[in-house]
Parts: sequence; structure tokens; C-alpha cells
Amino acid sequence: MEKAGLAAADLARKLIGTGKCVLVLAGPGNNGGDGLVAARWLKERGFSVAVVFSGSATNLPPDAKAAHDQWAAAGGTTLTELPQGDFDLVIDALFGIGLARAPEGIYPKLIEYINAQPAPVLALDIPTGLDADTGRVNGLAVEADHTLTFIGLKPGLFTLEGPDHAGEVHLADLGVPAGEEVAGFLMDKPPCLPPRRRKNSHKGSYGDVAVIGGAETMVGAAFMAARAALLMGSGRVFVGLLAQHAPTVDLRQPELMVRQAASVVALEHLDVLIVGPGLGRSPAAHDLLAQALQHSAALVLDADALNLIAATPELQALLRQRRPGSTVITPHPGEAATLLHTDTAAVQADRVAAACRLASSFNAVTVLKGCGSLVATPDGRWFLNTSGNPGMAAAGMGDVLAGIIGGLIAQRLDAESATLVGVHLHGAAGDALVADGIGPVGLTASEVAQEARNLLNLWMKTNG
Repeated sequence: MEKAGLAAADLARKLIGTGKCVLVLAGPGNNGGDGLVAARWLKERGFSVAVVFSGSATNLPPDAKAAHDQWAAAGGTTLTELPQGDFDLVIDALFGIGLARAPEGIYPKLIEYINAQPAPVLALDIPTGLDADTGRVNGLAVEADHTLTFIGLKPGLFTLEGPDHAGEVHLADLGVPAGEEVAGFLMDKPPCLPPRRRKNSHKGSYGDVAVIGGAETMVGAAFMAARAALLMGSGRVFVGLLAQHAPTVDLRQPELMVRQAASVVALEHLDVLIVGPGLGRSPAAHDLLAQALQHSAALVLDADALNLIAATPELQALLRQRRPGSTVITPHPGEAATLLHTDTAAVQADRVAAACRLASSFNAVTVLKGCGSLVATPDGRWFLNTSGNPGMAAAGMGDVLAGIIGGLIAQRLDAESATLVGVHLHGAAGDALVADGIGPVGLTASEVAQEARNLLNLWMKTNG
């Protein structure tokens, strides 16, 4: 607790400088004790510190009781009423990771007070009201500008509603070693990259990708996926369209080889099949998907391919029988709910658990898309992605992601590695565009695909 409070005081000084006014709201448990230690250190360093203590000193846990007594011994006092006036920083030390229910009693009022302050807010360990494991808000939660989390990162800070409430996340490990058996990992950089291109190479060196989809009125989805695969460096990209009067060429990207879907899925030399963008749910779509599931190529399954699988036990069996490590599925929460025979709210209530269930149930590397996209593997590991922004809540983004992953697999990355790189690259491309003033409002999937190519080349150049 002493280390946690000192880390909080150090970060507060870094954020606002010295000699400023700080308000600490301390709760009735150990999180409140962290806040009281921080208050003592800040006072000793010349800050003007006001503490609102909402608990009972006699009922505090032993460490928090000691922190309360040390605060008093240092000349500190506690308030029971919310103060008026201006502060340079507000510290939320009401509740930590142990709060598993909606705040009750006086605490909703305190949370609303914190959120109404014009000063920046620093939450200790987790913003009060946010579930540390899932990112769900339990009724009401503090909206912090910064969160200092202790010992290890919590998944709830990075997925679902977490990013909107945690702000910038800082870690203080407090000298506690990480556990040896860790299943979850934060993905804040690309874990690997495609192999360096040899001068003595040709288009056959970089794989053949095919996209199966593009039913009536949805041809654009297949083209977006195919263009993204091409921009990732695939040697050849075929597009198999279901639409009866489908175009025979993509005038924007004439390098794509456009054919009828049935002839493309029959190609034996394919390295990767991407099935689902604009596929529809017709009997013809069902039959094409069944053929794809029996193909020796790696598979990336998205959109209606997932809905057809969810509705058809025979397709589910074919998916589970595929060679381990050869399949990627990329559901959004609604598609994940359909696959798991539940509802979207249940999926979002525990995104990590849902992603892991999908990966295990369907023997596939799984991307559960959304704020803080999750990648889960059939052996129980999971990765939480940190790139991306709200501008990517737009049509076609999933099609582009499927194409990016497929294009990376074609270049000899295994399905897991290609998915991890692809998910992070997809979000990072969106972030780079926003940083350049393109979006977030009006950001398009096609722009993300182009920027993903730029960024991938930059990463590969930078990493030799």
C-alpha cells in the first residue's frame, strides 16, 4: 500500500507539477488506503491536499487503517462533505478491483461529483464502477483521464467500456513479479512481421488468396477484402462472386482476377480462402462454404460465413475437423452471440470468456471485434489489442480486416501470427489516419486498407 500510494503521488506530480491543489476521494477499503498514502506523500511535498473519506476509520482493513492513522499523524484531516472550489487534480480512490456490483448509498453521488469536476481525474487501480476483468460499467463509473493500475494490467481497462473510463493507463508493478502462468497478453505493438522479401522472388513466392462472397447488392464487400489482401503483398488475389450479374473486372483494382465463385473455390493451388464478405445466406452460399471448409488452404471466415455455420450443424462439424492452426474466424459481438447460441449482451458482459469459448469450440483462432478487439487461440491464450479508434465503426472495416489477415497468411505467417499482426495493423492504420487529420468522422475502410500497406512497409523497413 505504501508503494502504491507513493507511485500515485509520483504520477500526480508528473501530471500537474508541484505546489498544486489535489482532492482525494478515499473509500472504505484498501483502495481508499492507497489514496490516503498518496495524500500524505503529496502533503509532505508541498501540495495542498483535501481528503474526502467516505468510510469508517474503525472498520478499515488493517493496512488502510494504518494509512488513515499516518495521514492524521502528518496533520491531515478528512472531510465528510464534498468541497467546493477548484482543484488541479482529483484522485479516485473509492473502490478498486473488488467492487463487483453497482455502487450504492452515497457512492453514485460521489462518482457524479468526480465526473463533474473540470480538473483531470486520476483513478487508482481501476476507475470506480468499472469491472476490472470485463470492462463493463456496473451502473455508474468514474470517467478518468488517467488510471494508475497496480502490479499488473487489467483487461477491463482496455476493452468494452474500459477505454472510455480509464483514459491513459499507467502501470506500477510495485516490485511484485508477474505470475508464471499467464494466459492473457496486451498487444500494443506488432508481435512479428512477414519474412523479408528476397530479391530473387516472383509473384508465386507470396501466395495465392481467394475471396468468396459478393452476392447481389454486396459485391463491394468482396472487393474490399480482396483489395486489402492485395495491398498486404499477396502474389495473386482471386475474387469469386455469387452475384448473377457480377462485374468481370474491378476497375479500381484491375490486378484482381474476378470469376464466378464456384470456379474459384475449386482452385487447388490456393494458399488462403477468405469466405464471408458479402456472401449472403443462400443455398449456393451454403454449398460454397461447405466446399471451402474441406479445402486444404488456410481459411479466414467472416460475416455470413459465420452465420451459416451457426445455423448448420454439418458446417460446424466440418469447421471443427479442420487441421489445427489453419482457420481464423472474425466475428463481431452479434455474430459471436449467434455462434455461441446466446445474445450480444452476454458476449459483451465477458468478452475474454466469449472469445476463448469460440476459439476452443470451433478449433479456430478467433478475433472478437469491438473496442479492445480480442484474439483467442484454441489452447486458451488470448491477446487484447490496443490499437484502433471510434472512426473505425464504419461499414467495410471487417471486410478489410479479413483481407489483411488473409494477405499476411499468404506470405508464410502462420494463422495465429498473421491474425495478431493483422488486428494490430488494422487498428494502427486507423490511428495513423486520424493522427494525420483524416477522421475519425468519415474515416472509410478503403482508406484504412491503403494506410495499412504504408504502415506495414514502414514497420518492415524499420525492423530491417
